[in-house]
Amino acid sequence: MFRNQYDTDVTTWSPAGRLFQVEYAMEAVKQGSAAIGLRSKTHVVLASVNKANSELSSHQKKIFKVDDHIGVAIAGLTADGRVLSRYMRSECINYSYSYESKLPVGRLVVQLADKAQVCTQRSWKRPYGVGLLVGGLDESGAHLYYNCPSGNYFEYQAFAMGSRSQAAKTYMERKFETFTESSRENLVKDALFALRETLQGEKLTSSICTVAVVGVGESFHILDKETVQALINEFEIAGEEEAPANEAAPQDQGGDAQAGAADQGPTDQGVAPMDI
Repeated sequence: MFRNQYDTDVTTWSPAGRLFQVEYAMEAVKQGSAAIGLRSKTHVVLASVNKANSELSSHQKKIFKVDDHIGVAIAGLTADGRVLSRYMRSECINYSYSYESKLPVGRLVVQLADKAQVCTQRSWKRPYGVGLLVGGLDESGAHLYYNCPSGNYFEYQAFAMGSRSQAAKTYMERKFETFTESSRENLVKDALFALRETLQGEKLTSSICTVAVVGVGESFHILDKETVQALINEFEIAGEEEAPANEAAPQDQGGDAQAGAADQGPTDQGVAPMDI
């Protein structure tokens, strides 16, 4: 992926005004396992794909608990995500010790973004090759933020990152208007439906995914595999019932698919450097 002499140092600008090493770090996020997040007024759900690299190995964790009211899902270089999650825990503990209250989610995200930005303007450092979805609940309600390796951060109603995440984004774009008023159960179901879209036909099971929830009266925790598998089984039944109805108009679906393919173009053209 080597481009030219302008990508040998993170502090070297190209004539086009780009920092290639920062863009390479953002590319590492796109290559990572898919992770998604959704939020309603009262709850935030994080979900991730965590396949093992080998049948002989275990999978790497993609969702980490930061505090009772905050959790994070990562995509990209897992080692960087582990270091940043430990930094976030330290900040939460220090704030709680100093002020005897929980650290607001937005403030933690700003501190995390500042830490990532420093790595884009120091020649002896490299950008963190990981994207983080930070979900949490504070006095102002439920929040979902995306932290980019460039140091940018954005708040979302729903977001997906990682490999084949565009399919999940498409699903959530169709449904996001209902997320605000969704119950906890419906939010978890939509998260698993979106996660299934990233697998491209592969069967979704509790062994290859992780789901975590935080909300009003509910501390951040990761759902056990039995609960997740029970929900997945429920979705499979619903899918089988809907299949005959979908097969009734195959020509219409084919036309819609062709129209959709025609409407889709290269979305990256015209995008500013270090934007998502």
